[in-house]
Amino acid sequence: MSVNSNTVNTVLGPVPAEELGVVSVHEALLSVLPGAEHAFDITLDRAEIFETLAAKLRDFRAHGGGTIVDSTGMFHGRDVRLYESLSRTTGVHIVASTGQGPEELLGGYFLTPQTNPPTPWPADKFADLFTKEIAEGMVVPRVERRGPAGLVATAATRTGMTATDESLFRGAARTALATGVAVSVRYGADAVHDLDTVLDEKLPADRVVVGGLDRKDAVAAGAPAKVAGRGAYVALDHVGTEDAEHLTDAERAALVADLVRAGLTDRILLSAGATGVAMGHPANDLPYSHVLTAFVPLLKARGLGDGDVRRMLVANPRGLLALR
Repeated sequence: MSVNSNTVNTVLGPVPAEELGVVSVHEALLSVLPGAEHAFDITLDRAEIFETLAAKLRDFRAHGGGTIVDSTGMFHGRDVRLYESLSRTTGVHIVASTGQGPEELLGGYFLTPQTNPPTPWPADKFADLFTKEIAEGMVVPRVERRGPAGLVATAATRTGMTATDESLFRGAARTALATGVAVSVRYGADAVHDLDTVLDEKLPADRVVVGGLDRKDAVAAGAPAKVAGRGAYVALDHVGTEDAEHLTDAERAALVADLVRAGLTDRILLSAGATGVAMGHPANDLPYSHVLTAFVPLLKARGLGDGDVRRMLVANPRGLLALR
């Protein structure tokens, strides 16, 4: 497939990479736990969802934001028509993603239970599924295909990569090789191991972003520097989340400053991992603008300059998302 390295796939079609502006690389717009759309106690009011998300996107833009990446993949509430309308209305570019995972959220069909014993889908089947969402457009279930996905997003099981997760990761890497989009992975128990699974498919490291690297276990293992050292992007994508599992924002800022001093500024990506509207699970109800309003000042206080910040919020995500 021939691709233009100066463009990014958005829900409204290809956009010149230099027009993305400030990018939040790991967010969720409408996030629906698989099956929740059928629950008796959950109402999906499209008009209400639209107004809620539009207000959050306008706030993001008002604080200098340009592009939101919805990195939830397939079957988790992704609504391409809704995202098209939101992008047109708010002026915020929206990059939607294909991909799936972890195994526990796949559902029986993708575990091929018709085999005895059940065996995971092979990587090539996942690659074919994801590739069509880029080459032919994202599926609107039982209706049509719309615009192309701009990212392949997948996640591993938190206790460690399963055989199905490995198929997902390898399928995502093969999709990236075939289409020119990048891969976003959320690691399970071992960030470097999960990254190496993707790189084993001969995908260049700078086409991969590893998310969740502001988890305390990742930092304790030295994973941010190790991932960056392999040439992949490091996503500190829970900015604003301060709990037993994650760093505080002050600790995140210190980590960013350490990575910058180590000469790894061009590998760092920042995001809040916010959920605009959640159905069937708790929302991470932070504004998409949190990185800009609350975290950038912490970075400046650590001595980072405007050039460093712009590199992490504009240039790095542009390099990741541009097709090649």
